[in-house]
Amino acid sequence: MNDIFGHLATGFSVALTPLNLLIAAIGSFIGTIVGVLPGLGPINGVAILMPLAFAMQLPPESSLILLAAVYIGCEYGGRISSILINVPGEASAIMTALDGYPMARQGKAGVALSISAWSSFVGSAVATVGIAIAAPLLARWALAFGPAEYFALMVFAFCCLAGLMGEQPVKALLAAAVGLALSTVGIDENSGIYRYTFDSLHLSDGIQFVVVVIGLFSVSEMLLLLEQSVTGNAVVKPTGRTLFNMREVAMTWWGTVRGALIGFVVGVLPGAGATVASAMAYSTEKRLVEQSDPEGAHFGKGDIRGLASPEAANNASATGSFVPMLTLGVPGSGTTAVMMGVLALYNITPGPALFEQRPEIVWGLIASLFIGNAMLLAMNIPMVGVFARMLSVPTWALVPFIVTVSTIGVYSVHATTFDLVMMVALGVVGYLLRKMSVPMAPLILGLVLGNMMEQNLRRALSITNGDTAILWESPVSIGLWLCAAAVLIVPVTMRVLARRRAGASEPAASA
Repeated sequence: MNDIFGHLATGFSVALTPLNLLIAAIGSFIGTIVGVLPGLGPINGVAILMPLAFAMQLPPESSLILLAAVYIGCEYGGRISSILINVPGEASAIMTALDGYPMARQGKAGVALSISAWSSFVGSAVATVGIAIAAPLLARWALAFGPAEYFALMVFAFCCLAGLMGEQPVKALLAAAVGLALSTVGIDENSGIYRYTFDSLHLSDGIQFVVVVIGLFSVSEMLLLLEQSVTGNAVVKPTGRTLFNMREVAMTWWGTVRGALIGFVVGVLPGAGATVASAMAYSTEKRLVEQSDPEGAHFGKGDIRGLASPEAANNASATGSFVPMLTLGVPGSGTTAVMMGVLALYNITPGPALFEQRPEIVWGLIASLFIGNAMLLAMNIPMVGVFARMLSVPTWALVPFIVTVSTIGVYSVHATTFDLVMMVALGVVGYLLRKMSVPMAPLILGLVLGNMMEQNLRRALSITNGDTAILWESPVSIGLWLCAAAVLIVPVTMRVLARRRAGASEPAASA
């Protein structure tokens, strides 16, 4: 432990220099703005600034501090558009919209923004402490995950989706099936066969995730806004308090901690991603709250606990993805893969030796995560009132703004009008699905998890020439399969037992 404090002291001596403090502040601000804009995301934000940092001849530790601040800033910024206009700034903020947007419509936009900023801070802080204490140990644990283990993890994540089914499981299952179907469009990565492209070259790369998210959330939301303004319904209610109170902190505290731990563990796994982490955290919290407080749970309708847990998880996951990058030289996420390019520009090879050879880089980065996280909280809390005033913007001005931001976000991916047409078509489909009360979250998660699940299943089976035994041979796989079964069976069993107890008590009471 003394060694850790010594290393952290070295790191803070690097991160607290005036240059690095200024860089961390600039990166945090830019990251927040990039996170707000749908379609850009942390990968694009980091990729745009990477050559700029190198051209400015910044020291390697300063470049990493800048890009890390942008990365975690994006995770903070993604929640803002999710809460205010129901348009997730990035994929990991989808779960935030489920309860954040209903809170905004109930006049609690300020509370939603401030409590989500606090949860993001706690999630990132827990993950940074985790990196400082157990990074090498966790990296060795992550190495135990092969394709079979990742497939089992995806199955576990799908089983957690059952927690999102709500009161309409058939519609939720239909949405998840549509998401899975969309994930199969494009060229098969293994055989090169075109799947469901209808001889269109534009579909050969599949349907872009950004196009689907913006179409289903942003365009359909605009159509609903226009419909409500025409029919005279109130679109949003005036905002009330701008800050959370201690009762709300206490109410969300354990959910925030659980989300942070789930997010950190998932973040350590290379490739799993913050989207999976936030989905698992949300479904876990929903199950626990509905079991302990069935009358007070209002998930999907503006429950503050459904907002805090996924926000803590996606920030913890982003921070946790630095673990495999620093200790193994394996990118934990797409964004950290880009950041490894920065190290390559400086002829630095990440891995276990980096801790010994360049401690100022490793511990300077870890210390900057503490500092950048505090800066982001300090930036976001005072600006809650400014963000919340967006709700007072009239529909005639808000809709063109959303149209502009969404169009730029989609067009920036491939610069083709086909994506714009696809966005509008998906928006109309999303509008119809929402009118039929079909939930969008299972559809998006089906799209994300379906591709990862298929690729890992194929890799696992190719190792054994088709022998499926590899899927449940290792202790990690067995543990994940058991967890998946427990997620499905335990709630049903508890409901049956509760029904039997209620049935047994009624005759006794009547007697």
